[in-house]
Amino acid sequence: MTSSTRKYLSRFAHATRVCFRVVFSDGSDFRNHEGEPAFTLIFKNRRAELRTLAFGHVGLLESYFCGDADVDGDFAAAFRMAMDSGMAPPPSGLLKLRNAWHELRFGNGSIAQAKANARFHYGLGADFYKLWLDLPAMMYTCAYWKEGTQSVEEAQRNKMDHVAKKIRLSPGESFVDIGCGFGGFMFHALEHYGAHGTGVNTTTEQVDWLRGEIAQRGLADKLKVVEADFREIPGQYDKVVSIGTLEHAGRDQLFDVVRAHANALKRGGLGMLHFIGHEGVFDTEFYIRKHIFPGGWIPGLSETLAAMDACGLEVVDVENLRRHYALTLDEWATRFDARWDEIHALDPRKFDEAFRRKWRTYLWSCAEMFRSPNSRTHLFQIVFSKGNVSTDSYPMSRGFLYS
Repeated sequence: MTSSTRKYLSRFAHATRVCFRVVFSDGSDFRNHEGEPAFTLIFKNRRAELRTLAFGHVGLLESYFCGDADVDGDFAAAFRMAMDSGMAPPPSGLLKLRNAWHELRFGNGSIAQAKANARFHYGLGADFYKLWLDLPAMMYTCAYWKEGTQSVEEAQRNKMDHVAKKIRLSPGESFVDIGCGFGGFMFHALEHYGAHGTGVNTTTEQVDWLRGEIAQRGLADKLKVVEADFREIPGQYDKVVSIGTLEHAGRDQLFDVVRAHANALKRGGLGMLHFIGHEGVFDTEFYIRKHIFPGGWIPGLSETLAAMDACGLEVVDVENLRRHYALTLDEWATRFDARWDEIHALDPRKFDEAFRRKWRTYLWSCAEMFRSPNSRTHLFQIVFSKGNVSTDSYPMSRGFLYS
């Protein structure tokens, strides 16, 4: 068993400059380079080795989740090694079968299942997210780290301004924020741009919290939130904002969700689609779907553009903010680790050791994924219009974004 696991890991060991050590269940060890290891991977039992042989990097991660394996040292470096060496390819073999079964069981085809999937992740409570997201906005999406940015709070304000400027948000306009989260963009858009917003959110816990926040601030005549699926957006608006929602459309619902975005926009209006997308078309990473975002599916940029074209939308601008997400996730992961004791104290049963291991894996691994030169997972912002823009309705260059 140990010799087979050693052989498997040696396939990746020399494809990275990251120096690491592996300690196997029988006490033997392995080093890929001379020098001080950035981290040590420890197999505590033969079960962890067997799981790794059966399911590759997912088996290794799941062994860590349940405590059959440990990582001692620089946790981020372990994922940097995996990205360098190609240890986490798109699902194939047994993982492809597990992914297919997951889609059958948890796919977002029904609105009821889509809601349950969203609540699994986003329904963990505002008190949980407050401990490691930016305050007060609690923006749980990629921030914008323009030159000189000093904190994730500033970077998230940058992002909200970047989005508002891209869609030319103006006083008195109506907008819909699809997948509005804790309402950070809605409050920002009202305060700084004078626009009146409607949030659409399928997560009951977030909707209840946000309604209370709107009422407490006395803004019920200017902002509202509707509990609905992303395929059920009510009304039409001058502007449409969708920040981190498309990833939750699901494998087979991409066109339906894009069409709902198009239907929500008035003729001549502008919208922003901000989402994680693949360069190419392939299955979404299984461990993320299984343990973090059930039903989630990362679409290809080409698939998304095709859906927008089919729905009669003009693509005005596409920007890739992949590197910005690496910096955002660095901050989230650092804060999550630093405040774990407080998170655990919120609900020791819910926020247990397995939860900690899964979530720090998710945050640190995604940071390295967005940082890696080998990654095909990116963060796109697409500005679109319903009907072609003119020289009167949209500037001829991007200069207005940076004035």
